[in-house]
Amino acid sequence: QVQLVESGGGLVHIGDSLRLSCAVSGRTFSPYNMGWFRQAPGKERVFVAAISWSGGSTLYADSVKGRFTISRDNAKDTVTLQMNNMKPEDTAVYYCLAYSRGFDPEGLKIPDEYDFWGQGTQVTVSS
Repeated sequence: QVQLVESGGGLVHIGDSLRLSCAVSGRTFSPYNMGWFRQAPGKERVFVAAISWSGGSTLYADSVKGRFTISRDNAKDTVTLQMNNMKPEDTAVYYCLAYSRGFDPEGLKIPDEYDFWGQGTQVTVSS
């Protein structure tokens, strides 16, 4: 199995930046497509961003496109979500996941039972 641990969440103001990290262990890191989802209070968990195992392909939700950047460092077994120009709508618990499947742009927006999740980290943007 693979273990994922998120870190970097906290309280920020509108327009601030924040960087989330996901440490991966338990298996070889590079074969996994990786992603971030988020869940606001009282709402469903939604897709944020994904990156292929090689880092050559990325995918973003429209709500974060141009503001968030997903990256990975396979040598360090780490996935990063750089969040810029943050808005109150970004307030949520952010979850890292390792996909169990290939890089399909449509399919990666929907998790399945074989994906692996971290515990989540809280991000709050003041209004």
